[in-house]
Amino acid sequence: MGKVIAYSVLLVLGMVLSQLLPGMVSNPGALEHVVQLLTFTALAFIMIHVGYEFDIDKRRKAQYATDFGIAMTAASFPWLLVSAYFVLVMGGPGAATSWDQWRDELLVGCFAAPTSAGVLFSMLAAAGLSATWLFKKARVLAIFDDIGTILLLIPLKAMIVGMQWQLVIVIGIMVGLIVAAWVLLHKVRIPITWPWVMGYSIALVGLSEGLAWASHLIDPRGQIHIEVLLPAFVLGCVIAQPKRADGSIDHTHHEPKGTEAMVSTLVSALFLLLVGLSMPHLSKITSKPGATEAAEAINWGMVALHVLAVTFLSNLGKMFPAVCYRSEAPLRTRLALAIGMWPRGEVGAGILVVALSYHIGGETVLVAVISLALNLVLTGVFIVGVKKLLAADGVRPA
Repeated sequence: MGKVIAYSVLLVLGMVLSQLLPGMVSNPGALEHVVQLLTFTALAFIMIHVGYEFDIDKRRKAQYATDFGIAMTAASFPWLLVSAYFVLVMGGPGAATSWDQWRDELLVGCFAAPTSAGVLFSMLAAAGLSATWLFKKARVLAIFDDIGTILLLIPLKAMIVGMQWQLVIVIGIMVGLIVAAWVLLHKVRIPITWPWVMGYSIALVGLSEGLAWASHLIDPRGQIHIEVLLPAFVLGCVIAQPKRADGSIDHTHHEPKGTEAMVSTLVSALFLLLVGLSMPHLSKITSKPGATEAAEAINWGMVALHVLAVTFLSNLGKMFPAVCYRSEAPLRTRLALAIGMWPRGEVGAGILVVALSYHIGGETVLVAVISLALNLVLTGVFIVGVKKLLAADGVRPA
């Protein structure tokens, strides 16, 4: 629980520093670029580990297809509910009929789609629930809704960039990466210790930025830009994992321990600090024309109400698994599974970083970041609720 609170504090601290640092440096643009590069490097490090955790038995395609459909639905409902709230409630006059407004808010609202697999697994394990049906099912669903969220970026990117020749190449690369993840799933034997993963992360960011720069030189009207989420995830997917004698993946062997766990925690903490630092200055968020001070243009009471509403909607949308798996678990266990999918974290924050990289700002981004922080703080409460529901069904922590 202490780790989750620390993550939340760092996210908020980053938001505060994002308002102070630009006025303290001579070149705010250079600072913004450095923060962006560091953020994407930390995100790549995290996503490589998310991909490494992903494992499926290809002989059970039908069951996984069902799980993926449920995970995608549980990711899509929060995304659509939050995006609609951003447009219809926060968008102002004419927003409902503005294509540009819907396009931007659909990307920002995507932060609510993915469950934080890392936060969820560590909290459930700490609660002694790692041997339960809920933990095993949550492991599959959380990874699948991360994948689903990454896949959602493909059409969203198409809407933002427009149908250019560069986009055709981007989509081709993304499809190729997805095929590679399936064909080479955990078959490539390369090191997975943290110095190597950090090197992979830096290389992926360098390749992404280099490709964007080179393509822009060829055609200044656009660029080939591949966000690091998918390449990093795919790299984690293809790295070989240790196996037991029966051929199954030995998850206990490759779970981070010692220095690996410490570095992983530090990178996640740094990432959330950098996400906060990536927030645009309040002067860019104001929606009131002619306002001289951003603080005068933002109604913080309304922001608080929007944060509560968005947090409620994002978690309400995650309740879909409660109506599924009726033949596998009783109602309270299924409710516990749905509540267990509420925690948000690094992947949702990564979506906001992608949105900011497209210069999408406004009050909705501010609300999204604060909602993410609030959801992190409430993670311990969610896990307590999960334990109580399972206890009512006779499931006891190990």
